[in-house]
Amino acid sequence: MRILLSTLAVALTCGVIALSADLFRRVGLSLYTEQYLAALLALAMPLLFLHLPARGGRQGRSGPVPWYDVLAACASFAGAVYIAVRFPALSEMVSRRPWDGLLVAAVIGILFIEGLRRTTGMALAIVTVGFFVLALFGASLPGELAAKSIPLDRLTYYVVWDSSASLGIPLKIVTSVVVIFVLFGHALFKSGGATFFTDISMALMGRYRGGPAKIAVLGSSLFGTISGSVVANVLTTGVVTIPLMRRAGFQPHIAGAVEAVASTGGQLMPPVMGIAAFIMAEFLQVSYASVALAAAIPAILFYTALFIQVDLEAVRNRIPPIEAAKIPRVSAVLRAGWYFAIPFVALIYALFGLNYEPETAGLLATVVTVVLALVLRFGGKRLGIRDLYAMLRETGFSVLDLFMIGAAAGIIIGTLNYSGLGFTLTLAMLRLAGGNLIALLVLSAIASIVLGMGMPTVGVYILLATLIAPGLIEMKIAPMAAHMFIMYYGCLSMITPPVAIGAFAAANLAGADPMRTGYAAMRLGWAVFVVPFLFVFSNTLLMTGDPWLIVVDFVAAVAGVWLVSAGIMAYSVRHLGVLGRVYYGITGLCLLIPLETFGGGRWVNLAGLCMAIALLFWEQTARRRRAAAAISG
Repeated sequence: MRILLSTLAVALTCGVIALSADLFRRVGLSLYTEQYLAALLALAMPLLFLHLPARGGRQGRSGPVPWYDVLAACASFAGAVYIAVRFPALSEMVSRRPWDGLLVAAVIGILFIEGLRRTTGMALAIVTVGFFVLALFGASLPGELAAKSIPLDRLTYYVVWDSSASLGIPLKIVTSVVVIFVLFGHALFKSGGATFFTDISMALMGRYRGGPAKIAVLGSSLFGTISGSVVANVLTTGVVTIPLMRRAGFQPHIAGAVEAVASTGGQLMPPVMGIAAFIMAEFLQVSYASVALAAAIPAILFYTALFIQVDLEAVRNRIPPIEAAKIPRVSAVLRAGWYFAIPFVALIYALFGLNYEPETAGLLATVVTVVLALVLRFGGKRLGIRDLYAMLRETGFSVLDLFMIGAAAGIIIGTLNYSGLGFTLTLAMLRLAGGNLIALLVLSAIASIVLGMGMPTVGVYILLATLIAPGLIEMKIAPMAAHMFIMYYGCLSMITPPVAIGAFAAANLAGADPMRTGYAAMRLGWAVFVVPFLFVFSNTLLMTGDPWLIVVDFVAAVAGVWLVSAGIMAYSVRHLGVLGRVYYGITGLCLLIPLETFGGGRWVNLAGLCMAIALLFWEQTARRRRAAAAISG
């Protein structure tokens, strides 16, 4: 069984590589894209049912495979192969629904839901079934929510055989792009990238106050941008950083919160942005480079706020740097792993300089990583053939949830479009907001956090892009801003109680109270709650508009982030009382508002600048007085 599972996992990864590199067409095998997708599902679904038990154990089963899982594996393999072979003929027969196509659709549809439950949990499975049921009874919904009711046999046939449903765009993106970047991540870490990221973070930040927390911020941002999972990021880097923070003097819930927030930010940090950015580019029909560029300033503001708060926490609690003897030298770390920067340079150059498709750029970066690791040693070890095999196998196992999410997202999108529910939901949300943009944004933010609870980043984004983004765009919000808004608030579900799975995973490692860790994470991640509202009203924070305004708004926003962070932490150059915190907060918020947010935006910004200058003068005067008092005393 182990040999069979490993073979399926390696074959799945190799199949995705072949599809992304267009090798099938190069050898003369020209098929519908949906046939390729079905063939990959014929590998992924049996692997899923043989590897993951029905009850828990998302890390894989340890005992024998029960008969019902063998049956599910065989049925999913046969059904997916049937779709791959018969798709050209049966996809044209949605209105006639022949018995063989309907039977396969029913079996595969049920297995999709069960596979989704096993890989991602109940939340997304229930949501998917819920939208399927809504499409069955769309005409019975009250008032403006009423849509078409689709008969059960027609809807079942449609969600499997139609190219705009389970075999639609989300699954295409997963197989052509997302899996390649998961492979890139595995290649990096098999060759020692995780150790290098931790070492370089420690070498750069270890000698500063609160060094362990700054190591967590830097290391988790580096890892998070390619991991695609907040929880995986927390569990990978948190094992090192959380004990370091606790030993240095950070309270357990603060240590967990820092790691959770830093890991969440990795999903928002270019160039890879936790994989969801590739799906955003497809939704928006723009280049991936455009998405990455738009995400740059908000991500910088997010990490600036987190870094400042970590620094102020260290000052306020007198947390020292790491012992000098335990800090590696930057030169030694770079000498050992300098070449880990080359794959990222290759990736960025391929995306932005050569305008390669994301899958091609990802393959190039992976090949560069593997070649360098085969030739050069890191930590006394060079990548070997067994490591390459393990890399392909682990990638195959780790992307099973992405295949199920892609299929489920296609089902949700298909049912919404087929029944007309997508239009009626958008209309209802606009009517509920009463035509007020602020109210719509607040409703969308709350809905994004609630819908995102307990779901992986990719699934959160696809669901929100289908349900929430159309309503925002209908209110004349720029499409890029609308999609960035929902992505930010979807990620916030990872650190927002009551179901903050990222914060709870970190709390478990830190031995802290989960809810307390979640609330601390919300405080540390305050910028994510505020910045999306700003770039909705002024696209300069998304790198759109006059370059001069972009620079001015960015500099003012960085200053505003520092002031608000100081107010939240009740400390700047000294402890702050209630009035001082309020003054810092108001001054920072005034500076955060971009110049052209609304008619009086520039005057608010100017008022913030004047208040900041007065604050700087006051702090300098107070410092001189304290110094004079110390000398006279």
